[in-house]
Amino acid sequence: MGVATVALAAAASPAAPAGSAACRTAGLVVWLDTEGSGAAGSVYYKLELTNLSPGACSLFGYPGVSAIDLRGRQVGSAAARNPMPRRTVTLASGQTATAVLRIAQVVNYPRAVCRPVTAAGLRVYPPNETASKLVPFPFRACSRAGPAFLAVGPVTR
Repeated sequence: MGVATVALAAAASPAAPAGSAACRTAGLVVWLDTEGSGAAGSVYYKLELTNLSPGACSLFGYPGVSAIDLRGRQVGSAAARNPMPRRTVTLASGQTATAVLRIAQVVNYPRAVCRPVTAAGLRVYPPNETASKLVPFPFRACSRAGPAFLAVGPVTR
């Protein structure tokens, strides 16, 4: 990897503030506030990421989210990203960050395009992490790739 490539990679993934390491998946509890609010054929939920590690940590950007079946396999397409400003969120131990998750009603899509199924829950990758957490939450999902029935915003406080 050349110097220019290393510099570019560092610029693409902002560093955590001094004294605060990036939040690791193992130190987070990921859960869904199931009191959603509906609008225009979708329901919006708060996807919560709570820091349970002993020290402060930081999150920046979007969590990766997809629907899963009972075997943990992805159902349909991963969540699209709602284009919004991103900020570094620093969490002390016990504090929670939130990302808004939109789940569209699958009846909005033609049956042949969507192939509706019941998902068992969500697979969530905290921002900039490659390990995931599973969140049990049954909901109707499109089993076919293509329809953007999930969308997620960046983490906020």
